[in-house]
Amino acid sequence: MNNIVTRFAPSPTGYLHIGGLRTALFNYLYARANGGKFLLRIEDTDLARNSTDAKDAIIQAFDWVGMDYDGEVVYQSQRFSLYTEYVEKLLKAGKAYYCYMQKEELEEKRKEAEANGQVWQYDRRYRDFNGTPPEGVKPVVRIKAPLEGEIVFKDGVKGEMRISAKELDDFIIARSDGTPTYNFVVAIDDALMGVTDVIRGDDHLSNTPKQIVVYEALGFEVPRFFHVPMILSPQGKKLSKRDGAMSVMEYKDLGYLPQALLNFLVRLGWSYGDQEIFSMQEMLEFFDPSNLNSAPSSYNAEKLLWLNAHYLNMLNTESLNVILPFYGTNVPNQEVQEILYPEIKERSKTLVEFVEILKKCLNPVESFDQKLHQKVKNDENIHFFKEFLVYLNALKKPLKTPQEVESEIAAFADFQGLKAKSLFMPLRYAMLGSSGGVGIAPLIAALGIEATKERILKALESLQDIGKEEKSF
Repeated sequence: MNNIVTRFAPSPTGYLHIGGLRTALFNYLYARANGGKFLLRIEDTDLARNSTDAKDAIIQAFDWVGMDYDGEVVYQSQRFSLYTEYVEKLLKAGKAYYCYMQKEELEEKRKEAEANGQVWQYDRRYRDFNGTPPEGVKPVVRIKAPLEGEIVFKDGVKGEMRISAKELDDFIIARSDGTPTYNFVVAIDDALMGVTDVIRGDDHLSNTPKQIVVYEALGFEVPRFFHVPMILSPQGKKLSKRDGAMSVMEYKDLGYLPQALLNFLVRLGWSYGDQEIFSMQEMLEFFDPSNLNSAPSSYNAEKLLWLNAHYLNMLNTESLNVILPFYGTNVPNQEVQEILYPEIKERSKTLVEFVEILKKCLNPVESFDQKLHQKVKNDENIHFFKEFLVYLNALKKPLKTPQEVESEIAAFADFQGLKAKSLFMPLRYAMLGSSGGVGIAPLIAALGIEATKERILKALESLQDIGKEEKSF
């Protein structure tokens, strides 16, 4: 099946959202898995609404998730002369015609039909017009849609579709200013780019009969269609930004990994047994558009977080170090990487969380949690901090591993006649300023004795007024 050619064709009137990325992913997997071509086309014929930033964001999103495309990006705005040629071709062949009906009259007829409870359709009054064109009217160009019979096509998701010709009017293919319309240029571009399979959202289903009319009028081969149900909110409604309908690059900003987002999206509308986690290689191996679901999928934020935590935990140190500067933190020293990265990964679901915990570990404590302060503030802990500072000063060797730290804490506790467990809450207060976070032994091992002493001294200061003699530590 190496003759398969798919495409993704977004409109740059807004940023690329996850529904669009899912569509792109399905097309990408089908083409790549079969040795075919995957093309990218920017449908920017709506010159008034186009956004350069949105165009750039589409390319950035593809780069971020690692989906490559074949050849150069095709921009419809650079192909207007081509579309004009095909409009002229249809006019000369008698398959399209100029329509001089003005907007005001069209609107009046539409309102009149609605008032009578009827579905309005253009009445084809200029379909076979041979008279003198009205003066001062810039005509649109309409295609001659079939007057009888059915338009039939097999949809790879929804099965056989049959649309009565009576449901179609002679739709506009070129506006009065000469600019072509969506359904006209899509059909032309798909045909000229050799697209064999069109996988897209089922919000395009109503466009398909019109595009088939264009295909057949121009003698082009009709591609195979797969119309995928939309992604819905957990409540079964249209996905809103609150539910997750953000731009793709916003997911990056929030700390999601591209492999997690792609894994999440591939399962929204497609399945392979009960498997939930798919590498890109597995997606390429198993994906088949004939297995796309005919029922809508629901966005599940918790599942995305679960997947992201899985892929974050799998990231090696080198990959993390490349990513961290994007989230506003410097790469720490090797001891921190080796000791704290595994600890922090286990406690993080996103890269933003990872960086927050890392910064909390590495930055000096600015303030202490008041609830924990009340629990820790007693004479026993004040005595413990003073004695532990003396103990650390007396150590003749660095503590390089969490095991060494735990061993020394246990030795100190035994010497003081305490249980080692009783020391971890005050140590957490001193090292992090709050409950939760990474293990105390790994943190002390990563920071070293001097930084540990500084934090304990600051904690001691927060629990009592300390004289100059105490600060000599």
